[in-house]
Amino acid sequence: MRAESVAPCRCAVTERADLRLGRWQDVLSDVECDTLIVDAPYSERTHGAYREMESVGRNAISYGCWDSADVDLFVAAWAERTRGWFVSLTDHALARAWETAMLGAGRYVFSPIACMEPGSRVRLSGDGPSQWSVWAVVSRPKTRAAQAWGALPGGYVVQASEGWRGAKSAGGRSGVMGGKPLGLMRALVRDYSRPGDLVCDPCVGGGTTLLAALTEGRRAVGAEMDPAHYECARKRLAKGYTPPLFADSSAAQQEQIEMPGMAHRGRDGDE
Repeated sequence: MRAESVAPCRCAVTERADLRLGRWQDVLSDVECDTLIVDAPYSERTHGAYREMESVGRNAISYGCWDSADVDLFVAAWAERTRGWFVSLTDHALARAWETAMLGAGRYVFSPIACMEPGSRVRLSGDGPSQWSVWAVVSRPKTRAAQAWGALPGGYVVQASEGWRGAKSAGGRSGVMGGKPLGLMRALVRDYSRPGDLVCDPCVGGGTTLLAALTEGRRAVGAEMDPAHYECARKRLAKGYTPPLFADSSAAQQEQIEMPGMAHRGRDGDE
């Protein structure tokens, strides 16, 4: 990280994790990272669809959508400060915007990678195919070191027991609308970073990416602007998480492990 002075922020800190409350533009201005993994807001098409489904009891997404201008701003801010891989989870409508922004930043961009949970969603109108996937748009620097990283998976299939539905009951979901399964985020962390690397998530939500980074032996830093979501993430990181040995067993229980030193700090730095 750069040794620049920044405005005091409310944060929770351990030896390996640094979670900050506020807009990433304000509270992460001093951060450089090895890998950036983000599940930022999706397009109006996705957010609008969730609003329409409120009539049948589906929860709406409580935060605003992004458009190409938001993506451009984000990539411009982080491209120079991300030494390695840049991974963005998004919907199909914004995937091209992420690709265009990363290309404009001089990075090598790969075609979107499907992250799929078979059977996870049903198109209630019954007029066509359901969508079981989100898309990971990934890019790397155009350096010899990055070129020698090694082959990586062309997609991720999340099993029902550890996916968007099963992981919630097993403890692997954050409880924040739009949050991703811990197993998926651990796989992305393993593939796109090395042990000891600093993984950054500027849109923390319920903290799943940071928790995945810690579980996989990385360091983690991130920001969340919603106080309720920040508190959810802070509590999760303080507890820690180990997935059950027998994910398909009805008796499977989550194992909580303490992340030592996860202290809550106020604006003046006091616990």
